[in-house]
Amino acid sequence: MIKVLIIDDSPLIRRLLTEILQQAKDITVVGSAEDPYEAREMIKKLSPDVLTLDVEMPKMDGISFLKNLMRLRPMPVVMISTLTQKGSPITLEALELGAVDFIAKPTNNVREQLSQYASLVQQKVRIAAGARVRSYKKTVVTNEPINTHSQFLLNKVIAIGASTGGTEAIKEVLIKMPQNCPPIVITQHIPPVFSASFTERMNRTCTINVKEAEHGDKLSAGWAYIAPGGFHLSIKKRGVSLYCQIDDGEPVNRHKPAVDVLFNSLVETGAKNVVAAILTGMGSDGAKGLLALKQNGAYTLAQDEYSSVVWGMPKAAAELNAADEIVALDKITQRLLHQAVKV
Repeated sequence: MIKVLIIDDSPLIRRLLTEILQQAKDITVVGSAEDPYEAREMIKKLSPDVLTLDVEMPKMDGISFLKNLMRLRPMPVVMISTLTQKGSPITLEALELGAVDFIAKPTNNVREQLSQYASLVQQKVRIAAGARVRSYKKTVVTNEPINTHSQFLLNKVIAIGASTGGTEAIKEVLIKMPQNCPPIVITQHIPPVFSASFTERMNRTCTINVKEAEHGDKLSAGWAYIAPGGFHLSIKKRGVSLYCQIDDGEPVNRHKPAVDVLFNSLVETGAKNVVAAILTGMGSDGAKGLLALKQNGAYTLAQDEYSSVVWGMPKAAAELNAADEIVALDKITQRLLHQAVKV
């Protein structure tokens, strides 16, 4: 049984989450706390496997509590977040501090879609219970790109797919990219409002330019294009140039955006010019697309188990023999660039 402690100042939310989680045969709610001070004592007493943590609470906010928790007693945490422009940067900060994932705070009409919402909450808790959690240590990022003097092959494209744990993994890959790197296209499973905040955060942090992909964007060196939440990103070739295409089609592998959509579109543009990586995430989205890329001449990587928050998507790719290399996260940028260098 997965033991869960719910931390939220709202009695209604605590009751609703308890009701939802208790429906699952493999999950039990061992307690609920209305603030972090009460939660601190309950953690010592109950030893939960997973916490659900509200972002905004009295006495101590969720971010401050999470920072202390991940420094002193790292454990899987799922944030309960308001899916708004205001709430998304705070939630992204929580992921940076070590939270595994986040769930939308229930809306007034959630009971009308309770079955679908309950399934999502239960799934997030299960994923968190099996996630690899690391202690939080405040580090100073040198932000020094690698391979700054390398010459990269014309028409090379770097493609990246990720899900749970991916926002931080993508940051670690992009922050090392030099200004003259090949164009980078990225699909991360993320809600609409969060993709804009995530992109802005990456653009502030990285040396290269990072933007949310727009329909018709021409791929250029030194730029990374991130799929907007709620839309598929695919790449189309016109003449000798490559362009972003944004598609409001049906979910693929239950995801929108889906990594397979991006990877499969690159097969059609000429896979031999592609270097692709699949990073941490739950499920198998992207594994078949990575295999198709490899079979058509692309060089492919998958993140290794130890450095992944959740070794689901990379594992699925490894089981299909879709990856030329299984690589630790801190080496992925170097390997991607190595395959794009003009020798």
